Amino acid sequence: MRRITHWRISVSTASAMRAYKGHPFFSIGLRPFFLLSAIWAGVSVPIWLAAFSHGGAIDLSWHVHEMLFGYTGGVIVGFLMTAVPNWTGRMPVVGAPLAAMTVLWTVGRLAMLAGAVSPDFTPRIWLSSIDILFLMAMAAMVWREVVVGRNWRNVPVAVMVSVLALSNVGFHLEVGLTGLAPVSTRIALSVVAMMIALIGGRTTPSFTRNWQLKRGGPLPALPDRLDQAVLVLTLVALVSWNVSPESSWAGSLLAAAGLFNLLRLARWKGYATLAEPLVLILHMGYFWLACGLGLIGLAVLAPSVIPQSAGIHALTAGGIGVMTLAVMTRASRGHTGRPLTAGAAGVIIYLMINVAALLRVTGGIWLDAHMPFLIASGTCWSAAFLAFALAYGGMLIGPRPASQR
Repeated sequence: MRRITHWRISVSTASAMRAYKGHPFFSIGLRPFFLLSAIWAGVSVPIWLAAFSHGGAIDLSWHVHEMLFGYTGGVIVGFLMTAVPNWTGRMPVVGAPLAAMTVLWTVGRLAMLAGAVSPDFTPRIWLSSIDILFLMAMAAMVWREVVVGRNWRNVPVAVMVSVLALSNVGFHLEVGLTGLAPVSTRIALSVVAMMIALIGGRTTPSFTRNWQLKRGGPLPALPDRLDQAVLVLTLVALVSWNVSPESSWAGSLLAAAGLFNLLRLARWKGYATLAEPLVLILHMGYFWLACGLGLIGLAVLAPSVIPQSAGIHALTAGGIGVMTLAVMTRASRGHTGRPLTAGAAGVIIYLMINVAALLRVTGGIWLDAHMPFLIASGTCWSAAFLAFALAYGGMLIGPRPASQR
């Protein structure tokens, strides 16, 4: 493992995390952020569904924001706080600084909930400002680690986190002016989709290869120019969608990006991972990403056939929901010293989140039955994330097993 020097201490990243003597909950970024984000994903959807069904004060913009910047933003920060030290060879954020970031995220969620039910616009401005601080702080942290660690390979990740933070600012400005935030939402969705394509495109074949080497199964294709070309196509398609969201060329590029991401996925031989759901679910998450891109493109080209909602929710409930849970379950087990196998709880979680995505996309297409599908999807979504919190909460809060310390 790469050696690092910081504050005149030379230790490995893993050793630095183990050397931390405080409460285990703040020994690594994924612990607080994965657990709290999962709880928030499981609780906030029923809150919004109740308001949506009964005409409450909480509107669609709050739901969109909390899923995209609240839940997804929290998971991204938890992942990056864990991964960036390994990428850059620098000290991880643990203890009080990690606790401070956790409090900042939590206060942001409470501020957004208070703002959603507040009739007074002035307090909402201040509450929005609290929410903005979290992703801004994370963007600054990632840039600092990448630059000081001279880890130029991950500059694109720092750029994407920065764009996500700025799109959160834009979201609040748009909502304040018009009540909706279509531009900022598209930008943020594009950033997260590109993160899945880039980081998921690294981890999925890598973890698949490691697993297959142990059992002698077929190996996924090694990264090559096709992977680079698909990433470029995906980036161009997403930029085009933001520049001209209703143009036929943007729709065509998105449809092509979906198709070529499916081709990229096929090269990783996910069919051979059925015996281990912890590996298979990574392929499922990437599959939903490809479907989301393709359906959004088809919705632009043929809106009377494919509603935009179907594509958006294939990308969000499917691509984001499935891939984040795939990463959360695997990383939680690996970084707390547990065996890398899904177990019965993992299988149930994966089943529920995929059913939630399928129901949400179906409800977006079958408009006459939209509400029943929406409620069923929200129920499965919440069940998946609350099941994660129940099954993995003890791992994330408590110490590593004695044999792994």
